[in-house]
Amino acid sequence: MLTIHADSRGRALVVQGEWITAAGPLEDVRAAHPRARVREWPGILSPGLVNLYGNELLEEAYHPDPREADELGTEPLTGEALAALALDDARWGASARRGVQRMLAHGTVAAACEPLGNRAVRDAVRRTGLGVVGRTGRPQGPASLDPYACGAPVEFAPEREAGSAARFAVFDVRDEWELAERGAATCVATVVAGRLVYRRR
Repeated sequence: MLTIHADSRGRALVVQGEWITAAGPLEDVRAAHPRARVREWPGILSPGLVNLYGNELLEEAYHPDPREADELGTEPLTGEALAALALDDARWGASARRGVQRMLAHGTVAAACEPLGNRAVRDAVRRTGLGVVGRTGRPQGPASLDPYACGAPVEFAPEREAGSAARFAVFDVRDEWELAERGAATCVATVVAGRLVYRRR
């Protein structure tokens, strides 16, 4: 089934399966695909963010289960707090899945990582569909789910066009300047492999 994703600026992407089949003004793509389902989002379509801190957020931090909030809080645990948990593979995998979901909620479509050494984390990330790109060495600044909060230059995935993988995010801002000012928590939707994997409620 064809789905058209459009933003408040009138830009649209046509998605079929895992691919973008057309991109352009909403009026044009809607006329070319009159039977397609249309999702109109507030804000701007973007190719989505690349979080440079994949290793730090996915295999060097524990993302507590909501049921553990009273005991562990809700923020990722690192350092001594992480070491005290003595996690087994099942908890590492579950943490990685929650970590990916939190990244998707910030418009992240790919994480930059050195090879993931924790097999449970590696398998969990692969199953989520989050893109993984290579990196050399550790980036400067503190790791954060919001790439705008890290102090490092923010990286976006390549621009989406016809023939691109259906992987992008929508931020509820007027333009890229406001996105940089308000940060990635303004994300309202993230699409990976053609699937709407995050939608703000």
